[in-house]
Amino acid sequence: MLYFDHCASTPPYEEAVQTMAEVMRAHYANPSSLHAAGTDADKLIERSRALVASQLQTRGGTWLFTGGGTESNNLAIQGAARQYAGRGKHLITTMIEHPSVFETFGRLEREGFRVTYLPASESGHVRPEQVEEALTGDTVLVSVMHVNNEIGTVQPIERIGSLLKRHPKVLFHVDAVQSVGKLPVRIEEWGIDLLSASAHKLRGPKGVGLLYVRDGVTLQPLLAGGAQESGYRPGTPNVPGIVAAAKALRMSTETMEERGRRMAGLKARLLRLLGVIPELRVNGGEPSADHIVHFSYPGMKPEVIVHMLEQHGIMASTKSACSSKDAKPSRVLLALGASLENAAGGIRISFGDEHRERDVDRLGEALRSIVEQLKPLERRLT
Repeated sequence: MLYFDHCASTPPYEEAVQTMAEVMRAHYANPSSLHAAGTDADKLIERSRALVASQLQTRGGTWLFTGGGTESNNLAIQGAARQYAGRGKHLITTMIEHPSVFETFGRLEREGFRVTYLPASESGHVRPEQVEEALTGDTVLVSVMHVNNEIGTVQPIERIGSLLKRHPKVLFHVDAVQSVGKLPVRIEEWGIDLLSASAHKLRGPKGVGLLYVRDGVTLQPLLAGGAQESGYRPGTPNVPGIVAAAKALRMSTETMEERGRRMAGLKARLLRLLGVIPELRVNGGEPSADHIVHFSYPGMKPEVIVHMLEQHGIMASTKSACSSKDAKPSRVLLALGASLENAAGGIRISFGDEHRERDVDRLGEALRSIVEQLKPLERRLT
């Protein structure tokens, strides 16, 4: 079976699995306990925190461990908005964010915050000038994702961060769940105040998220009940998962350049194969991440294609795993100006370390065969 759904989750490194098992066996004590076993577990967390900071090249700030990317996004956005509501209640984000960001802003709107949702171009990008034009004296937070989880477009985070440096009271949050460990991310250089990541997107365990908080930034916790994670995330830390997550991050960042070159070749090969199937339409433009290709078969339900691919031994997805069971047209594609037919027929292919050219060729042949089968049924399956 070929697994082309790495944006949803990745197969963990064997070394990360072994590390997690070893820590579960040997370091089961609560890291908040004062005895030696608890202290040893706490030291593992702090070593993992230092490793994350080293791999992502942050000299200052604090790295928090959460329960996943969704929690990191929620803590960053809700925590910052509520903490700094006395400065202002205007927030800025985009129409193409992950549901864990987009829906969080909707919740804040219901609490009385005012949110500006920036549109994206047809290619799937937000212009830095749009961000600057949306700023008001009441703005306290801007949140823009680095790599779109659905179509793979890369946003101009460095340029947005540069312009926001002229507005020191405005915090800048970046959802980097689809970029950390895959693309260069220069947190301090780009002026990022808050950054979210997730271990299971870079071959670590599920249930571990990362959140960078710049020095001087304070968040209002989402939960009450303890002083763990600098008081921001109460509850007993997931020590085995944290240690394994740090290991997976190190392995991913150390091999990122070589993997990026290989995936760029795979993506170019798949785009050539899609180019000779006129019924399929590639979504999004450049710059985009090398590990994601998104296309639509307008007029065809995407779940039909997903199930037919599975019959060929290939696993793919329709959109964000968080909303893949939602039959509505893609909010991201609609924001790009796509037709309802195009927005309702999207398929996402996301590459991983195991893929080779022969796998892409097999995928291309399967898609060609599926389209030939479906063409006569287009109208009846919409």
